[in-house]
Amino acid sequence: MIPLHVSPDGVSFAVKVQPRARKNAVTGELGDALKLALTAPPVEGRANAACVEFFANLLDVPRSSVTIASGASNRRKVIRVAGLSADEVSKRLAI
Repeated sequence: MIPLHVSPDGVSFAVKVQPRARKNAVTGELGDALKLALTAPPVEGRANAACVEFFANLLDVPRSSVTIASGASNRRKVIRVAGLSADEVSKRLAI
């Protein structure tokens, strides 16, 4: 189970991104992070945009509610979700 961190800005969690994968999917856990496969390449912010869109769809929230809190130029990122409780995020991620 990955740790969820609650702050006034929202709920955040760590993600390890694998760009240029066959499909967009959560493929498991790696230490304290979710392992995320994305079809987008890691150029011009495309993988970051795909990451935000993936979690917005998965968590059923608007894209504006999902941000990359840190790690925009790294494979390891911290995703922040506004507008959901930690329990809701945990249920929707099924972790």
